[in-house]
Parts: sequence; C-alpha cells; structure tokens
Amino acid sequence: MRKISLFTLAAAGVLVMTSCSKLGTLSSDNFVVTPTPLEAQGGQVPAVISITFPEKYMKKKAEVTVIPVLTYEGGEAVAAGSTFRGEKVETNATVVRYKEGDVHTMRASFPYTEAMMRSDLVMRFDARIGTKSVKIPEVKVGYGVVATSDLLSKTLATANPALAPDAYQRIIEQRQEAQIMYLVNQANIRASELKTTSISDFATILREINDNQETLQLQNIEVSAYASPEGRFDFNERLAERRQNSSAGFVNEQLRRNRMKADVVTRFTAEDWDGFQLLVSQSDIQDKEVILRVLSMYQDPAEREQQIRNMSVVYDELAKGILPELRRARLIATYNVIGRTLEQIEEQYAADPRQLSIEEILYGAANQQDAAKSKAWYVTATQLFPQDVRAYNNLANIAYRSGDAQAASAFMAQAKSIDSDNNAVATNEALMALAQGNVAAAEAALARGAGADTYNEMLGNLNLAKGNFAAAASNLAGVNTNTALLAQILNKDYASAATTLSKIQNADAYTSYLSAILAARQGNASGVVSGLQSAIQQEPALAQRAARDLEFAQFAEQIAGLIR
Repeated sequence: MRKISLFTLAAAGVLVMTSCSKLGTLSSDNFVVTPTPLEAQGGQVPAVISITFPEKYMKKKAEVTVIPVLTYEGGEAVAAGSTFRGEKVETNATVVRYKEGDVHTMRASFPYTEAMMRSDLVMRFDARIGTKSVKIPEVKVGYGVVATSDLLSKTLATANPALAPDAYQRIIEQRQEAQIMYLVNQANIRASELKTTSISDFATILREINDNQETLQLQNIEVSAYASPEGRFDFNERLAERRQNSSAGFVNEQLRRNRMKADVVTRFTAEDWDGFQLLVSQSDIQDKEVILRVLSMYQDPAEREQQIRNMSVVYDELAKGILPELRRARLIATYNVIGRTLEQIEEQYAADPRQLSIEEILYGAANQQDAAKSKAWYVTATQLFPQDVRAYNNLANIAYRSGDAQAASAFMAQAKSIDSDNNAVATNEALMALAQGNVAAAEAALARGAGADTYNEMLGNLNLAKGNFAAAASNLAGVNTNTALLAQILNKDYASAATTLSKIQNADAYTSYLSAILAARQGNASGVVSGLQSAIQQEPALAQRAARDLEFAQFAEQIAGLIR
C-alpha cells in the first residue's frame, strides 16, 4: 500500500479550503447595460443593469454586493448597490442558485455633472464567503454619457416669456335699459311713467349718442311688451300688442326729437309666465314652493291660472305684489363706445401720456414695432400707474428677450412685490428659475401660471427639465424655439425637429449645435460639420463640448479640424 505523508494530507486540506473560499471573476460579458452609452435625463444618469451569474458561481455560503460606479476625470459617482446571496445564507438578499446560475436586474442612478460625458461605468464588489472577505476584480461594463438634455439651460434663451395682456377694447358694446309700467288692462303710457329715473336715463343716453357720434354709435333699440298671466289669453294678447305699440311710439318719438335713425325691434308676450315664475322664486311669499310646483305640473295657461286662483289667500298676495310688476314694456338700447385708434393713442402719448388710461398705454406699448419704444411706453406706465403689475412683467419680458438676465430679474422682483399670483408673472418666474437650474422652484411657480399665454410652452420646458421627453414634445408642439427642437430630438421625432429647426427665428449658436446633433442622429455627416462650424463660430467654447460629446463619436474624423 502506498504511504501518504502527514504533510501531504495537510497540504491537500489547505488546497481544498482555499478553492472553496474563492469566487470566480466576472467579465463584461456577464453584464448588459441599458442604455449604452448612458443618457442624462432630468439631471440624473439612470441605468438598468442585467447581471448573469454563471452556473456554479455563487457558492452556497457566499454573499456579493454589486456596486455601480461612474468614474470620470476628477471624480466618481457611486450608486446604491444590490446584494445577492447563496442558497445557505440567511439574509434578505436576492438568492442566486448555485447549480443553475441566475439572471437578475438592478437599477442605478447618478447625479449628472458635465465631466461625465467622458466616463466609464464599472462594477465593484463587496464579497464574502461565510465570515471571510473575498476579492473580486472590478469590471468595466459601460462608457460615457450622452448629455444632450443638459443643453436645456442654454437653449432657454430663445424661450418665449409670458406677456401680461392689456384689456383695451376699441369698441365696447353697452346697453341702456328702461321700463314702462302699465295699469291693469291699460296700454296707455301715463305721464308719471315718463318722469321715472329709468326713462329719464334712457332719453339722456340717446341725446349723448346723438351729440357724440364719433365715440358713440347706436346699434338698435329693442322693445318688449308684456301682459300679466291673468284673464283670457286672447284679451291679454291684444293688450300686450297695444303696449308694444305705445312703447314703440315713445321710442320713435325720442329718435325723431334727436334726429336719429335706428332699427327698432318690437315683440310682445301675451302672458308672461317666465317673468311670473322668476318673481315668485325671488319673493318671500309663504307658499311660493306650492305655486312653483303648480307651474311645473300644468302647462296649459288657463289651468295654471285656475289652480293658483283656487289658493285664494295666495292669489291675493300675487295680485298685490307680483302681477303688477309684469304689466310692463322693456326698452333696451344697444350702442357701441368707440375708443381711440392706435394712431390716436400714439398722438396722445406724444402730446401728454397722462391723458391716456393704463389700458391704452399697455395697448400702445404692445403694438410698438421696436423693443426700445415698447420699453419706453412700459416705463411710462410704471410711472403713471405704479401698482399695475403688467408693466413690470412686460419690462421683464423685453429684458429677457434681449439677453439681459439681471434687468429681467430686477423687473420680476418688482412685479412679484405687487402681485406674485398674476399668471404671467408666475410663468416668467418659472422660466427664470429653470434658466438657473432650479427645477423645484420652477415647478412651484408654474403651479400659479395657468392661463398665461406661454403657460403650455413653459410646462413643456419644465417636463424637459424633468426628463419627460414625450410630454415635453407634446407641450411644445407648434412652438418654434430651441427648447422645442431639443425636446423633439430627445423624443426621437426627427421629422418634427427638422420642421421646427427651419422655423426658429433669431437662431443662435445653440440652434446650430442642435442642428448638428439632429444631423448626427440621421447619419448626415455634412450636416454635422456645417452645424458645428456655425455653432463654434458663434460660441468658440462649444468646440470643447463637441470634442467630448458622444453624439458626434461616429464623425470624429470629419470634425477633427473643428474641435482641436
């Protein structure tokens, strides 16, 4: 029999213990990262990582924590790890079978910083078998970050700030109403009725219209006569018609005296049940609910009247308090108040702006063709009407469009001190907060901005900042700005992006840079070169970004001369 030395047995035991205490290495083949390269969204760099643990890898007493790390020049970002365990480890970690192996998915997210454009995604491991630590070499599983969404703060320069509108109406429709009351079964107009305040005011407005034909224009006069719903219908019909004729005669006499012409529209109602119901519902008659129920139950006028008469006490109240109010004729004069034309407003502004209303000044300011002139008008508005928030908001609008962020912020501060809940002010507050990268403040401000003229556009910009690209593209549909173009590119709607690009006014360096990105995604090398060339000519610092930008990775040779 062959003899085995004690030393040999001991050495073999050490070998077995050593091999059992180790875990194999993992390679990049064991990991699938989506997306690759990574992509910045809403200030974060998210990743979905699929891990394949091979057969007989995870020892039954092993526990491994997988830690995603994004390394870049000057630093690294560490995401939360996921822990996996063998079948004999009693923890809450995810089990990986020893014989069969397993595939599991984990998620990671890193706060974005610009240096991550050129970076590596590596997996580090904290592993142990039993109580002993085991070293597993880190594995590189991904590279770089596409940071196109980070261009939002740069593209907001072409966004449209909200304009607080004026309420100027050159033509305002007005109505003057009068009422002639009649005695029961009578159609003649009593002298006392012609002395009432409503008739006096009616006659006065006709004289004023006649004396001020440049600023007042009579459209028509409506005459509506009524009889109360009592007695026979045929009698009431004739009575209401006679009241119509007498009241129309009064109106025509007033027109004749003022040498005026107007359409006089006449109508009469034989039995005014609608008026009756309204007056009863507004009264304090004790049994009014019973009366209203009768009106709803019976449609025949005679039956209605009889049922109400059956309530003798109630009918006496109606005869004294309700029916006399229905024996009437209504006179309604409709006329237009004509305001100044823009030319007249401008003439008055040049002569003495103090003679203009705030609405006229705001209207004039909004209709100036030159931004400097508009600004001067709005400044005048703040001097004459210092508590009107709209002028300050619109000065902020002009300053923002001109690229003067400091002046825009100063005007916004004044506007907010007057009315921070004004929807245009709130929308512009959101825009300026977003331009400074403060998404939370922008969202809080925009909650007060509903109804502003650029609210939907601002909502799209906010969704873009939050990484909701599809929603942003929807909100920004039809808007021709850099942010709309950016949203469509990130939403991969390249046809719409091309249309938007062709319509952007006051294009800048970032318009050209985005055009290069759009060309790169469509495989258009010449478009990449021309877009970057234009962008770098306008903003030389963009050459450094382009050199790191993975959007152009496939066009390195073509753009080499531009980004040195």
